[in-house]
This record gives sequence, structure tokens and C-alpha cells, in this order.
Amino acid sequence: MTGAAIEPSGCPIAATLTNDLEEMVAALAGDWPALAGKRIFITGGTGFIGRWMLEALAEAERRLGLATRVTILTRDPARFAAAAPHLAGVPGFALVAGDVLRPIAHDGPFDYVIHAATDASADLNEHDPLRMFDTIVTGTRHALDLARSAGARRLLFLSSGAVYGAQPWEVEHVAEDYRGAPDLATHRSAYGEGKRAAEMLGHLYARQYGLDVINARIFALLGPLLSLDIHFAAGNFIRDAIAGRTISVDGAGTAVRSYLYAGDLAVWLWAMLLRAPAGATYNLGSEEAVSIADLARTTARLIGGGRVEILGKADAGWNPGRYVPSSAAIRRDLGVTASVGLEQAILRTARWNGWAG
Repeated sequence: MTGAAIEPSGCPIAATLTNDLEEMVAALAGDWPALAGKRIFITGGTGFIGRWMLEALAEAERRLGLATRVTILTRDPARFAAAAPHLAGVPGFALVAGDVLRPIAHDGPFDYVIHAATDASADLNEHDPLRMFDTIVTGTRHALDLARSAGARRLLFLSSGAVYGAQPWEVEHVAEDYRGAPDLATHRSAYGEGKRAAEMLGHLYARQYGLDVINARIFALLGPLLSLDIHFAAGNFIRDAIAGRTISVDGAGTAVRSYLYAGDLAVWLWAMLLRAPAGATYNLGSEEAVSIADLARTTARLIGGGRVEILGKADAGWNPGRYVPSSAAIRRDLGVTASVGLEQAILRTARWNGWAG
């Protein structure tokens, strides 16, 4: 990635993402024309995933002149405009104040609704799981009501691989037809079970109202714009390596994850919105599995220092085992690829956060 080319907006964020923007626009070259003149309503556009989707669309708009109109629901429009002025200033992008916990007012009709608003905070799941569950389920109900009343042809729901519950060790890559489920005996399942309930709401709206709802079950991610100071191990490791600190793995490091690069995720999501079969559900995630201990060692090797300590404490998370999807279905049906591997994803994320290596 390079920060040498400055986008017309003059925004340093756009400059730093130059290569990613080019790659995303090129990957969706055959899809962007389908958005010409369309209206989109998006919740969660200010979050990590929503921002990547908007970055891609804004670049396509700049290059192709699609005249797509996007309404972005946010609890604090002024804060978003200050954080991402290049997005707030895109012709056709409009910020509106609102919260998915309340019915959503709109100036429809809209062609598409993207429901990305949620709170994936491990701290919230631990200390206020009822709020976590309510935000997911009630927020989805309000997004579905919006889509129905606005005459939307499709709603894309950003679900999660957490709907499968703990993945058995013998299942190397969990597929969409796996019938596992979160453990209902623990509050730590509030997030995963909330996503399951939200998916069911989508099926009910499809059955009773004919609304086309498609579900993106998203697994672990990595890339620029990801906060390095929250509960994501990959981000924490990059933060500590950049600072020259020893990377500490609290547990035994045996848990296995995979990390899809955020630019690839944005491409997959736009492809889903525009080309997925009606009612489709797909896993979105990398199949490149890595243990947490090896992730720490790889990060230390790539960024410098090489210092890793495994503390061996009990794992307090909801899933101390595997969390690795099969993405065969979406790759087969939509022709998408995971173009950025784990090591490159680590390096791009580190450079975004000021590492000069």
C-alpha cells in the first residue's frame, strides 16, 4: 500500500487507501453499473465494515459517475462528517441522525437496504448482554420495517459466523449447512444468538411480506480502519509490535482463526447485494487458518522484535476453539476471491497505523 497518491478530496484516509480503492473498484467493474441512479439506505455505515463499503462506492462514484444516492443512518452525523469528510462530501451521500433501536424515519423509496448496524464489543457482551441482544434483534426488526415500507427490492443483513456456536475441532471449515448453535446456557452467546434471531426475522419477513433478505455470515477480519485497542487479538498484536512491546497471548494460543482482508470483504458484500440469489446466505471469511500463537509469532516476525510470550491463562471468550469458515459457496456462485493473504493483511494494517517498515 502506498500513501503517495492524493485523492481529489485531499483526504489522508483516501490517500492511504489508494491501492485498496483501485483493487476494489476493479474487482467490481462489472457490478457498479447496476447501481447507477439507485437509492441505498445503510445502517452502520460509520462502523468498520460500513466504512469500507462506503469507501469502495465513493471511489466508484468518483470514477464512473453512477449518481447513486446513499442515505447513511448514524447516531452522530457531525462526528462522522468530522472523521470522514471525504465521505460526507460525496455528492449523493446524505447523513441522517437516528438509532436502530427506534423506528427509522426515511424519505424513500429505496432500491436497497444494507443493515450493518450492531455492536460487536466483547465488553458489552460480557457486561450488558441484554443490550447487545436487543440492539441486534430490535435493530434488525426496524431495518426490515424500513425496507418493507420503502419498497426495497432487497435487504442485505450483516450476520456473523457466531451463529454456528463453537465450531468442533474436527470441522476444519464450517459451511452454511452446519446445524450447530450458540450455547444458550451462557450470556456470552448473546451476540451469536442475537444474529440467529435476526436471521429468523428476515426469513419471516420474506415469508409473510415477500421481502428479499440475504444474509452475510461474517468471520474475523483485518485491515486499515480496524481499531487496534479493542478485543480483536490480531489488532492488539499489531499495536504491540509497532510499539516495540512483547506480544502477549493471554491464553494457550491454541484457538484457531482466519482473517479476511477488509477490502476483499467489501467486494464480496457489494457482489452479494447485486448478484446473490434471492434469500441467499453465505459465509464471508478467509479459509487460511492460523492458531492465535502462530498469529502472534507471524506478526512479531513481520513487524519486528520477534518477542512473544504465551501466558496460558484460561480463555474467557465465547469460542476457545476453531472459527474458520468454508467460503466455497460464495466463491463458486459469485466468482469472488480472497486476494490478500494473512501476511499482506498484517503488513497493510500496520502501515495504515504508522509503521514505516
